[in-house]
Amino acid sequence: MAKSKTGSFTLTERITSVTGGGAGAIFDGTLDLGAYVDVGDQQAIAIESVDFIVQAIETDTGVVSGNLAAYATGNANWTMQLTDLNPGGAVVTADDNSLIASGTLGLTEATIAYSLGPDLYPDNFGKLDESRMVVNDSLYFLCDASTDASTNDSWTVTVRIRARIVKLSTKDWMAIAIQSTASDN
Repeated sequence: MAKSKTGSFTLTERITSVTGGGAGAIFDGTLDLGAYVDVGDQQAIAIESVDFIVQAIETDTGVVSGNLAAYATGNANWTMQLTDLNPGGAVVTADDNSLIASGTLGLTEATIAYSLGPDLYPDNFGKLDESRMVVNDSLYFLCDASTDASTNDSWTVTVRIRARIVKLSTKDWMAIAIQSTASDN
């Protein structure tokens, strides 16, 4: 299906919540793949794995911490998603063809217990023939936090994508592009 043009490399994107955004505030970002995807050469991105990292940041000092319980205003839940079509700032359902990776992190503040909830991550796709092929020139990353961070603090979530540039056959390129376009409708 695909021939690797590069070795594996890592793409990262970080998004940060707005202080005082309130419970259920969704914050999002975009990763530009324009330098990696080329329609004329049937060049695509093969995603091998996706990791999500949730941290707290003190907005006045810039100090970053993984101790989420110290910054939460109660029990908390973070839902993260990576898609290849723009969801318009909304969480998509698990059967959406544009969904590449997703994860849920839960925190019970009283016991400082973390759980991966109903949606386990990281998402590991494996070798090149098992990778998720992307022909779109952007990836969309969002987080839905069930609670706001404490005063003068924010949530910051990073997505780490292990990928490689590949060349697809014309048939494979068209099949992926058609599926992606059909998902957009």
